[in-house]
This record gives sequence, structure tokens and C-alpha cells, in this order.
Amino acid sequence: MKKRKICAIGIHLSRWVSLHGFAFNINTNLEHFNLIIPCGIKDNDRSVTSLEKELGEKQNMEDVKNILKNEMSSIFEFDLN
Repeated sequence: MKKRKICAIGIHLSRWVSLHGFAFNINTNLEHFNLIIPCGIKDNDRSVTSLEKELGEKQNMEDVKNILKNEMSSIFEFDLN
């Protein structure tokens, strides 16, 4: 099975300051990834994908946001309210 990258999490620490980021390809235009080497992925056995591509249809962003918020708050045991 070909491995595909759909998400990235990053953390940067410098001078007692921490920065973090989270990127999730939902309805992303994947053509742009042909112009770069994302996260060092250079071989043909791996590629970048999106939720839209994997599920075969455009996704409702609000629905995805709500599901993601609920799942993250459950996994990391925090309340978003």
C-alpha cells in the first residue's frame, strides 16, 4: 500500500519561546505540492493527499472542524467551552 501524508504537526523552540502548528489537508489543491519536496518526501512510494481525495468528495469545513475539535479535546482531555 502506498503511504500518503495528509497532516503535519510542527514545534519550534527558541529563546524560551515555543511555537507550534498543525496542518490538515482537507480540500487542498494538491497541485502545489508538485513544486516542492514536502517534509522530505522525494520517492514515488509516498505522496501528499487530502481528505477530499481520500473520501472522493469535497468536505464541509465546518463539519471537519467540529469533528476535529471534539476528537482533539477528547484525546488531550481538555474542554473547548
